Amino acid sequence: MAEAHQAVAFQFTITPEGIDLQLSYQALNQIYLSGVRSWKKRVSRMRNRVIKGVYPASPSSWLFVVIAILATMYMRSDPSMGLITKIQIHKDLGETGYLHSGQTMVSVLVFSTLLWLSLILALRFCLKLLLSYHQWMFEQHGRVSNVTKVWVVSRFSTFRKPLLYSYQTSLPHLPVPAIRDTLSRYLQSVRPLLTDPEFKRMTKLANHFEANLGNRLQRYLRLKALWATNYVSDWWEEYIYLRSRCPLMVNSNYYGMDFLYVTPTPVQAARAGNTITALLLYRRKVNREELKPVRSHSTVIPLCAAQCERMFNTTRTPGVETDVLQHWQDSEFVVVYHKGRYFRLWVYRAGRLLSPREIEHQMQRILDDPSPPKPGEDKLGALTAGDRIPWAQMRKQYFSSGINKRSLDAIERAAFFVTLDEEEQGMRGEDPAGNLDRYAKSLLHGKCYDRWFDKSFSIVIYKNGKSGLNAEHSWADAPTVAHLWEYTLATDAFQLGYTEDGHCKGEVDRSLPQPQRLVWDIPSEAQVCSSLAVAQALADDVDCHVFPFRDFGKGRIKKLRISPDAYIQIGLQLAYYRDRGGFCLTYEASMTRLFREGRTETVRSCSNESTAFVKALEDGEAEEQCRRLFRLASERHQNLYRMAMTGAGIDRHLFCLYVVSKYLGVESPFLKEVLSEPWRLSTSQTPVQQMELFDLKNHPDFISLGGGFGPVADDGYGVSYIIVGEDMINFHVSSKYSCSDTVSRGFGGILPCF
Repeated sequence: MAEAHQAVAFQFTITPEGIDLQLSYQALNQIYLSGVRSWKKRVSRMRNRVIKGVYPASPSSWLFVVIAILATMYMRSDPSMGLITKIQIHKDLGETGYLHSGQTMVSVLVFSTLLWLSLILALRFCLKLLLSYHQWMFEQHGRVSNVTKVWVVSRFSTFRKPLLYSYQTSLPHLPVPAIRDTLSRYLQSVRPLLTDPEFKRMTKLANHFEANLGNRLQRYLRLKALWATNYVSDWWEEYIYLRSRCPLMVNSNYYGMDFLYVTPTPVQAARAGNTITALLLYRRKVNREELKPVRSHSTVIPLCAAQCERMFNTTRTPGVETDVLQHWQDSEFVVVYHKGRYFRLWVYRAGRLLSPREIEHQMQRILDDPSPPKPGEDKLGALTAGDRIPWAQMRKQYFSSGINKRSLDAIERAAFFVTLDEEEQGMRGEDPAGNLDRYAKSLLHGKCYDRWFDKSFSIVIYKNGKSGLNAEHSWADAPTVAHLWEYTLATDAFQLGYTEDGHCKGEVDRSLPQPQRLVWDIPSEAQVCSSLAVAQALADDVDCHVFPFRDFGKGRIKKLRISPDAYIQIGLQLAYYRDRGGFCLTYEASMTRLFREGRTETVRSCSNESTAFVKALEDGEAEEQCRRLFRLASERHQNLYRMAMTGAGIDRHLFCLYVVSKYLGVESPFLKEVLSEPWRLSTSQTPVQQMELFDLKNHPDFISLGGGFGPVADDGYGVSYIIVGEDMINFHVSSKYSCSDTVSRGFGGILPCF
């Protein structure tokens, strides 16, 4: 094959006359250009390390300090107060023949460098103090304290333009809350869910825990907090994600959808070309650290960017006891799945990123390839959808050597995974609402074998040009993936664009090698079929409902001086009460990325205030009383969210105390009961972080549907929502058919009641 010849730089033949060496200059040239690209990346990384290392100063500021010191010395003034002279005496170079002026210059350079480093440390300390101040979040409009006013004036506007990771070393560490405060907040959170005898028993358990085992565990946790960058994140990643032995599909992975009303092109290969290009352009920005640091609350407060490091070239490999996240520094190809076959598609040629039109051309070659899948190949992806232990055993037995290992390595080392789906999806046809639900299910689990659920994320391009993604959860949380997907959709539609006939723009190099089929030798399909059966049962049980709510949005809510998120969360409490006739433990995901390596914290949205409002409304109490209770519930929810963001949450602290107890081999009835409580209502808001990329005024149809996830509890609901613009909220509701008490469409029908 042509690509096989181009992959060989030289060949030799031994003849009676000697060795006949044949060089492929085209292949050597490509190797040379790829090497140049690799070295450019190394130089760029080294440059960025230097820039980050001295932030918030700049490397050029060193020269300014040196010149300033030399100028003062020239004016016969000693700014070092004798230190330069002491350095000169200590580094006496007279015996080596250097002139006195040369000794002075060396001493000035040493002193200037030390002074410069001291100034950097001082600036970084000041920056860390500024980033550690969170009281501004709790202050009401018009009632700002003098401390906050000073903080606002002095905050980061004076610092130079940062790189993506410039703030990392200046971000504060997540604080460990006092154990008494956490227990008090916990008891307050469960009060509306327990009867008086149950609450009395739980209070007794909490008090006994605090008086005996709690403080001992707390001491170990504080010791870890002094040593580790973040006392939660490593344990959270390992014990919540990597050690879970149940299927990733539905239980852990989540999905993101395309535009609601618009499909930029109906040409499948063209949509794949632009989407892949946009993703690789984003990767280039991450590698070069050209992305602006994500900021909180439309302010200049930076969030931790550590999750971006493993976005691409990453896979989760299965193990018998625990999985492992593997990340590679770079990858010049993606792996594409189509009709049961796997292809390696090189997206760089001679160090150059292929154009969208060239990637479209390669995708069309895959679509036109008539070759059938090999035995066991078509449903191989089901191994990543089933239980983790059988996949780990299968991987060790059949994928640790030979062609299977080489093909599996190609998938795992790929920048990301792409599925060219044979179905059409989106809000279309005579049943647009039902088609949206099927679209969500397709992205969440597909056919259970046509996604590679272990990859950091997989892109799905449907036959009618619709797209979406499925993301693995252990390496990052939804806001990080949402930021990537926003950039991808905007770049695809507004920057790269399409020709009038729906194809990508640009020219095609017809000499591009064919995409390479990955070769497999699957001796037994029994385990593949077994994993597929497990995954299929799980997929068939998921009930998804997606709908846009257009009656009003955050514009009208904010006019009431109410937080839109609080408004929706109280509406969810009302909907659940009407659906199930009571309240339940409610999980809302908040982020702790104000701290270094922060991930998430739980906001327990079912509060005394929200339940009081719901009961008053359902009991038909006076409108004024309901309004008062609603405002109290909203203010309480906002306060709970702020506390979670600033490190004063409940659940991550209790989780870490539980992990410490397991390491020490001690049992805590209180912690065991707390961590076994089911979250029957699990909710999450998908934030819109780059609204400037979407011109909704001139292009109102380019509205993102957001994304969703599977239900956390077998008898509960998973609810995701995205607030788009001023007048729309998109909801994603999931539950399980096997539970007769939960119906996603029914719950979604109650939601607009608020």
